[in-house]
Amino acid sequence: MHAMTQDNLRSAFGGESQASMRYGIWGKTAKKEGFPNVERLFKCTGDAEKVHANLHFQALKDVHGDFPVTSMAGFGIGNTSENLQKGIDGEVFEYTEMYPSFIEVAKMQDEDEAVKAMEYAVAAEKIHAARYEEAKKAVDAGNDLDAEDILLCPVCGYITFDKNVEECPICGTKSKAFVAY
Repeated sequence: MHAMTQDNLRSAFGGESQASMRYGIWGKTAKKEGFPNVERLFKCTGDAEKVHANLHFQALKDVHGDFPVTSMAGFGIGNTSENLQKGIDGEVFEYTEMYPSFIEVAKMQDEDEAVKAMEYAVAAEKIHAARYEEAKKAVDAGNDLDAEDILLCPVCGYITFDKNVEECPICGTKSKAFVAY
């Protein structure tokens, strides 16, 4: 694998891993503030980020060794509304700036597995931002997120609130494989 694609995948792996941890922490804040559905959304999205990290790690399966990893890493614990906004900002950064440039490099270097992993992430991150926006709107109105069902596609990280979805619109995985939160 070419060095630039390796570096980009390692950076994406680091960023997704940190996002997973951050969302778990922010979920605890949501729970303390009385937003159990927002907590579930943070947990689900954190697990979606683990899916992305795993895809990136798998794309690097033939790369061995220890490497420094530079990645975007947001810090700070605010209230639930502030944490949701930080989540939105991070997801938007990933699908508008980070991943598009990483994908172009991987395409130029004919790194098809890396391209697929990152394209899954781009599509899912757009959905994550929209789910966080919906949650933030509810929280800012003093309400919990209205989501009886929160479901995760374990293949690409897609999240839906619709239990009637038959398959993942990103990767085609059948909904019977989705994980419920």
